[in-house]
Amino acid sequence: MIRWILSRSDVYIARIRTAGALTVAQFRQQKLRLILAVIGVSLAVLAITLLAGTGVGVLETGQQQFDAADRDLWVTAGDTRITSAGGGGFENTLYNSRNISTEIESREDVAVAVPLAFETVYVSTNSSDDFQTFVATGTSRGGPAVQVTEGEQIRGDPHYANGTYEGEMTNEVLIDEETARDLNVTVGDTIHVGGSLAAARENEFTVIGISPTFEQMLGTPTVTIPLSELHQITGDTETEPATFITINVEDDADVDAVQQDLEESYPDYEIRSNQEQLAAVLEEQVVLFAAAGTLICLALGAGITLTMSLLSLVIHQQRQTFAALNAQGISFTLLVSTVVGQGFIIGVLGGGLGLLLTPPAVVLLNQLSAAVVGFEGLVQTAPWIYLSSLGIAISVGTIAAAIAGWRANRTPPLEVL
Repeated sequence: MIRWILSRSDVYIARIRTAGALTVAQFRQQKLRLILAVIGVSLAVLAITLLAGTGVGVLETGQQQFDAADRDLWVTAGDTRITSAGGGGFENTLYNSRNISTEIESREDVAVAVPLAFETVYVSTNSSDDFQTFVATGTSRGGPAVQVTEGEQIRGDPHYANGTYEGEMTNEVLIDEETARDLNVTVGDTIHVGGSLAAARENEFTVIGISPTFEQMLGTPTVTIPLSELHQITGDTETEPATFITINVEDDADVDAVQQDLEESYPDYEIRSNQEQLAAVLEEQVVLFAAAGTLICLALGAGITLTMSLLSLVIHQQRQTFAALNAQGISFTLLVSTVVGQGFIIGVLGGGLGLLLTPPAVVLLNQLSAAVVGFEGLVQTAPWIYLSSLGIAISVGTIAAAIAGWRANRTPPLEVL
């Protein structure tokens, strides 16, 4: 029995060695065909890694932005809708935000409650120049939640004094780097900002710092000013609208308990955790994510189809060689092994090249996305993406080659020769 097993093993090893020699010989004779096949498979793998990385990056970026906000709870008035009006941002649907945030902050287990508003405003470097529209963010406080990379932080919100809008305006503004480039201004320069052209010509603000926080959150160039001054220049001091009220609980407080308590006290509002708020924002982008999912499915389908077509074509072009081998009595197993070897090698080389091209392509796409939409790191790869793409290249390449070899073996040699 052992002798029989050893003899069969020798036979299999000899067949594999012969199939490998035939495979290498075929590649040596057709180097250009091998190179083109490897490039084709690598492009299919590159398409899969980049599109899958984009899908992962969208979800990761959203989560990172909410984590960077360093808030425990978010209060909204219904759905959080993203608007395209005036360049983007969220709709302000939470009215009387000042009084509500003050009530919430007076609770023992709440440390801070800060309203955030987003409005489209007109901005120019000169009152007589053409104005551009930007998204203005109004916040009643700066602090660590608003990152400043150059210059100074905003000094609170003194214009809102004792419940009135009679305090002194700071006339100070934070801008992001893209806004600075668009307006060609830097820290210390002045710009005109207002909810209307007339208001913008009357209100001059000094750029006191560069902050990427709200550009990264909204994906569009922004200017950040104290909330009361935003309401003043947009004519919203009566209704005091905001998009969110963000809440930080006390260190010893239980976030879930505070959330439940606030939900009972404010049944007309949505009280959400970071994760729930992110999900609420994403729900408004169902069409976008459906399109992204469709693109990923199409990329996978196109990659698999391209790889199968490519390998089938490579084998088809060698049909005369295989017919000659078949006519000489080469066994079916040896013929298919030779073809499968070609598919495996092309899959490994093409898949490996696609993976090598992925990191520089990701860097390039992230630079483009940061310049166009303001989000950094929008394309993010993961080990499972690399492994899945390589697995698809090798498995599909091998299977396609095996099918093509099986079909070649079934074709009578005289029809080809």
